[in-house]
Amino acid sequence: MSLLELDDVKVHFPVKKGLFFDRTVGHVYAVDGVSLTIEAGQTYGLVGESGCGKTTLGRAVLRLNDITDGGVVFDGTDLAKLPSEEMRAFRRRLQMVFQDPLGSLNPRQNIESILSEGMAAHGIGANQAERREKIKDILAKVGLPSNAMSRYPHEFSGGQRQRIGIARALVLEPDVIICDEPVSALDVSVQAQVINLLEELQESLGLTYLVIAHDLAVVRHISDVIGVMYLGGLVEEAPSDALYAKPRHPYTKALMSAVPVPDPEVEDRRERILLHGDLPSPADPPAGCRFHTRCPWVQETKCATERPPLLDTGDGHKVACHFTAEIEAGTVKQTLATGIEAVIATEEVAAEAVETSEGEASGAPEEKPATVPAQADADVSEKGAAAEEKAEESPRT
Repeated sequence: MSLLELDDVKVHFPVKKGLFFDRTVGHVYAVDGVSLTIEAGQTYGLVGESGCGKTTLGRAVLRLNDITDGGVVFDGTDLAKLPSEEMRAFRRRLQMVFQDPLGSLNPRQNIESILSEGMAAHGIGANQAERREKIKDILAKVGLPSNAMSRYPHEFSGGQRQRIGIARALVLEPDVIICDEPVSALDVSVQAQVINLLEELQESLGLTYLVIAHDLAVVRHISDVIGVMYLGGLVEEAPSDALYAKPRHPYTKALMSAVPVPDPEVEDRRERILLHGDLPSPADPPAGCRFHTRCPWVQETKCATERPPLLDTGDGHKVACHFTAEIEAGTVKQTLATGIEAVIATEEVAAEAVETSEGEASGAPEEKPATVPAQADADVSEKGAAAEEKAEESPRT
C-alpha cells in the first residue's frame, strides 16, 4: 500500500455576491479531480504554470484548505474525513516547507522559539532543555550554527531562512514533507545547496517529498516521478527520465519545449511550441478537455465534449488525452499553429476584442482618425508656404 494516495480530490472555492446576504453565484475550480499515489521514500514532483492548482493541492493534503470532495489516504487513514483534533495530531507526520521563507517565519520570535513551538504542541521533549538539544542537532543537519537559536528571521539570508523552514519541519520527525517552491526565491548557487540538502536528508532520515515547483530543471534533478497539472487537473504522469525523454501530452510537449538548452547549436535547431491564447479562468473552465482551447492537435470530436481520463499508456506513463496514440503515430494533423503565427494570432484576437468592446461601449459611428503630430506640422508648413506665395503675387500698394 502506498504511503499517500489522493483519490479524485476536488477543492472548489465559492464565489459570493450580495450586499447584505452573501449568496453563492459560482465556484473557482482550483483543483478538480486529481488522483495520484506517492510511495514511501519517493520524491513526487508537481509542475505546471501559475494558477493551475499546485499549491492548493499541497495545502489540501494538510487540510489547510478544505477538501470539497475526494479522499486523501495517508498510511491507511482518510485525512479528509478526520475531525479537526485528530487531524492536528496527524500533522506531526505531515509537514510543509512554504514558498516564502521570510513570510512563513514569525518576525517576533527567535529561531529557538519558532522551532520549539511545534515540539511543545505535539509533546516532543520532556522540557525546554531537552527540546533545545534536539533543535541544535537539527540546525547542524541543515547547516546552521547553534548560535542561530537566539537570532531572529530578519538577521538571516534567504537561503538560511529556507534552511530554518526545513528545520522547523524536521524537528517534528515527519514522514512526508510538502515543499512548495522551496528554491524559487533563492539565487542559483543557493538553490543547489538547498536541493542537495533535501536529498541528503531524504537519504539519512528516509523522508518522502511532494515537491511543487516551476523550475523544470530542479524538478528533474530531485524527482522520481513527475506529475503535470493544467487548470486543476493532472494531464500527465511518468517517471522523471521518461517524461523528459518523451513527453506525450500536447501541453507537456509545449512545457518542455520552453526549457532552454545550453548548447547554442541544438537550441537553434529545436522546435519551440508556442500556444494560442492564455490560461482559461478556473472559475469558468472549458467543457471537455481543459486544454482543447489551446491544443495544437485539437479535433472536432471528443475534445470539446468529453474530459479524457488519466490512462496508463505503458511503463507507468499516464496521459489524459483522447488522441495520444494518433499524435505519436502522425495520423492526427495539427489544427493550430505552434510557431510565431500562434503569438500573432493571439495578439490579433486580443486587439479585435478590445476594438469590439470599445465600439459597443461608445455606440457612436466611427470618426476619422486624429491627425498625428508629424502630419499636423506638415499641414501647418504647407499652409504657411501657400500664404507666403499669395502675398508675393498680390500687387504692392
